[in-house]
Amino acid sequence: MTNKISCVITDDEPLARKGLRGYVDKTDFLELRGVFEDAFQLSEFMRANPVDLLFLDIEMPDFTGIEFLKTLKNPPKVIFTTAFEQYAIEGFELEIMDYLLKPISYERFLKATLKAKAYFTSKSQGDPDYLFVKANGKLEKIILSDVLFIEAMENYVAIHLIENKIITHTTIKSLLEKLPAQKFVQTHRSYIVAIDKVQTIDNNILYMNKHQIPLSKQSREKVIGVCKKNRGL
Repeated sequence: MTNKISCVITDDEPLARKGLRGYVDKTDFLELRGVFEDAFQLSEFMRANPVDLLFLDIEMPDFTGIEFLKTLKNPPKVIFTTAFEQYAIEGFELEIMDYLLKPISYERFLKATLKAKAYFTSKSQGDPDYLFVKANGKLEKIILSDVLFIEAMENYVAIHLIENKIITHTTIKSLLEKLPAQKFVQTHRSYIVAIDKVQTIDNNILYMNKHQIPLSKQSREKVIGVCKKNRGL
């Protein structure tokens, strides 16, 4: 990837295309390569013009955004832009970057594109296999493959490892932003788990190394989808 994220917009609504084009133009790390009315135009363009990111509407005549995405063997990252909430679960199972509900504010648009920027930056640098946290007045090196799960404890976070536990003064949100998304998933507002350590999912509980981790209703479909993709559950 270059310094900018190359992107295209596909939406059958003229006002939606105009609004998204304006948002892209004012976001300095995005580079617009094309604007299309339907998935057929987009497909024709992408045959010869690979891009990093698609802003893709779902409900389009003849060929939906989801149907189009399923035809791609190696799809770019996708941010769905839609007026319909019911496709959210299917979208995340397709590993989309984000899901924006219309009408889309620039603030929400920017949040989604910053997530994309963080992803491409991490990809270009290579995901680290460790991180440092401050604990007991010193920096502790955490090997990510040793992490079972992470638990929020008011103003602290407990990092549960295979052999021990480290408590650090931070937030679960801050820690989640530092972890590779393909290896860790948030299951509850107070918990993050290492996907490859999950042994069983039973209703609203995840089991791993004799630990029981709560699974919220809001996170359930996403977590199950991620685990299926990674472990074939």
